Amino acid sequence: MRATSTGKRVTLQPRDWLWLQKLHQHGPLASSFLLTYAKHLGKSEKRAKERLGDLFHEDNTVHGGPYLTRPPQQFLTIDSRYNQLVYGLSKAGERALKENGLWRPANASASGPWLHSFMVSSITASIELAVNERDDLGFIPQADILERAETVLSYPVEIVDPATKRKVTKALKPDALFGLEYISDKESRFRFFVVEADRATEPLTSSNFNRKSALRGFSQYQAYVSGRAYKEHLKLTAPLLVLNIYNNETRIERTLDLLKRQHPQINSYMLFQAWENFETPFRPPLPNAGLLNGSWARVGELALSIDNEQSHMQ
Repeated sequence: MRATSTGKRVTLQPRDWLWLQKLHQHGPLASSFLLTYAKHLGKSEKRAKERLGDLFHEDNTVHGGPYLTRPPQQFLTIDSRYNQLVYGLSKAGERALKENGLWRPANASASGPWLHSFMVSSITASIELAVNERDDLGFIPQADILERAETVLSYPVEIVDPATKRKVTKALKPDALFGLEYISDKESRFRFFVVEADRATEPLTSSNFNRKSALRGFSQYQAYVSGRAYKEHLKLTAPLLVLNIYNNETRIERTLDLLKRQHPQINSYMLFQAWENFETPFRPPLPNAGLLNGSWARVGELALSIDNEQSHMQ
């Protein structure tokens, strides 16, 4: 839990740089994710875990401290000692990236409680790791999209307050953004995705329109996607889909029923899948390839898999 230096000198190696960049790109990640990213850079998993330990413990570095943190929130459960470790980027790690021109402000991680941010980073990293195993797919990071569009992730969206019928403007800020390139012999095609991670901490509906709820979020996405505001915001010509990842199937069923009654018109681009590792008690997950090649539910439409560009046309 606490870094304890032995005085050992640590100089960043190619695998270390990869880990720092992935933690910067996605946010906090469990060790299984970091080991998978770097499996081509070393054969021994034991030595890789030991190296992660060195990057956490040893402060004898050119950048003035250990390069990694172990976020304390992971140790709040009774059985945390039996879980794999979760790592984050330290201030020294940030300095290393900035001094070497590898820092990208558009990588800003999801806001809110730590567990929410960790769920988001686990989602995007899982999809990228699954893409890395394929020759017919490419992963486009959030920073690439935002830097190209010269914009930020948040965007003001005008919606109607159902109680007063007045138009109001609320900022829409997805938890994350990424793209997929579908590679073929003829030409590449593209799809882009925003991520919404749901741990059932917010109500599906609320009588107070100023309180954030799932229903208000769906109204914002109707304006943003159906109204094609994302094309102006992100400078995209390819379609945008919304990936909603919940921590249990029951909440998905309730949400699909709500959408069927309230917003049936957004059924084609609003996708749902459950990842139950983020229920209580907390246990850091392994990479989830099913987010790429598994089935995503929709309201009144056939389920689809996002790894197949043709399935989006159904």
